Amino acid sequence: MPRSELTIDLGAIRRNAATLLAALAGAELWAVVKANAYGHGAPEVARAALEAGATALCTATVGEALDLRPRFPETRILVMGPTADADLALAREARLELAVSDGRLPEGIPLHVKLDTGMGRYGLAELSALSADVVGLMSHLATADSDQAFAVQQIDRFLAATGQHPGFLRHIANSAAALRLPAARLDAARCGIALYGLSPFGTDPADEGLEPALAWRSRLAQVKRLEPGESTGYRRAFVASEPTWIGIVPVGYADGFRRDLAGTEVLVDGEPRRTLGVVSMDSFAVELPGELPVGTPVTLIGDGLLAEQHARVADTITYELVCGIDSRPQRARRRVLDA
Repeated sequence: MPRSELTIDLGAIRRNAATLLAALAGAELWAVVKANAYGHGAPEVARAALEAGATALCTATVGEALDLRPRFPETRILVMGPTADADLALAREARLELAVSDGRLPEGIPLHVKLDTGMGRYGLAELSALSADVVGLMSHLATADSDQAFAVQQIDRFLAATGQHPGFLRHIANSAAALRLPAARLDAARCGIALYGLSPFGTDPADEGLEPALAWRSRLAQVKRLEPGESTGYRRAFVASEPTWIGIVPVGYADGFRRDLAGTEVLVDGEPRRTLGVVSMDSFAVELPGELPVGTPVTLIGDGLLAEQHARVADTITYELVCGIDSRPQRARRRVLDA
């Protein structure tokens, strides 16, 4: 039996894509599948999203796009990160589209010129002459999930700058803007986190009509009783004050169950139970109601337990949590539901 199992529900991906398309009200949905589709598996997620009505795929690197091209030979694929000169020939041969943000406009490749409207990262301060290879104009919102007033300022700047260049496809919306900022939807929206059924606002995904696509489960590998004064794990971070049954789960920070998740809850046989002590590289301890059998199921994410709950404990975002899960076969079994 594997140490843990990841289940990816492609039906949920399709339903989330449908929810986003309904919110976009005519704008195209471009599925962001960078970082192995936020840990969910880029080829499978890309296929499900396209089947549900997405019209393009977005990656961060040329390498990610090249991995997808043989599977999706006719699909529009936009590389959103910077592209090295050495990769231009590969991009051209694979018929990729590139985001450009430093004024250089490579020839023979469809280009999307990126404006910096307030993100303060990649992007031009203003648009200048556009070559015949430019097909799109784009920007990136910094606060659509947290400060809508600033996001609206960015949208206004983008509209003002691009209004002088009609005829180009325009896109600035991310998941948060697609769901809550109609003015950002324009011609297309580049959606990632919501496609996976995770809330861009850190709240319950169901509030936005979204359904988590990832579940992560393990089991109790050992069960023992701590007597008063006995401890579990490094640094004796938990010392029992009374007789306490604990279970050891064979998942740790090397698998993506981070050290700063100490104290979070998991589901043991469907019931919420608190983790105890320090998360180790390959295991963590969980408090039990009594003696339970070895092999009792433990849910780390799923079955009603949201990644957003763990993110609050770790003071991070769900993006980081799911991207950090190690789904290599040496550490976990990966199962894809294609219903």
